[in-house]
Amino acid sequence: MSTFYYIYILVSQKDGKWYTGYTEDLRSRFERHQAGKVKSTKHRRPLKLIYFEGCRSQDDAIRREKYLKTHYGKMFVKKRLKSYFTGQENKS
Repeated sequence: MSTFYYIYILVSQKDGKWYTGYTEDLRSRFERHQAGKVKSTKHRRPLKLIYFEGCRSQDDAIRREKYLKTHYGKMFVKKRLKSYFTGQENKS
């Protein structure tokens, strides 16, 4: 079985700020964020997972995480999630 690394973006529902990270286990990592076990997001809960993508190697995931933290990376995500940011997301 191949290992995937996930790059993810959380948004704080408290202050609207983003947190970008990467992990091998997205579900477990998100649960740690929600439980307040991650120092950098502990005081920004509740959090919402708004974006993730997978990479086949850790090096690629680290590069992608760094890119998504740049101005151009944030513009990329905002364009991909345009309906989310304009409030037109599918409410189901």
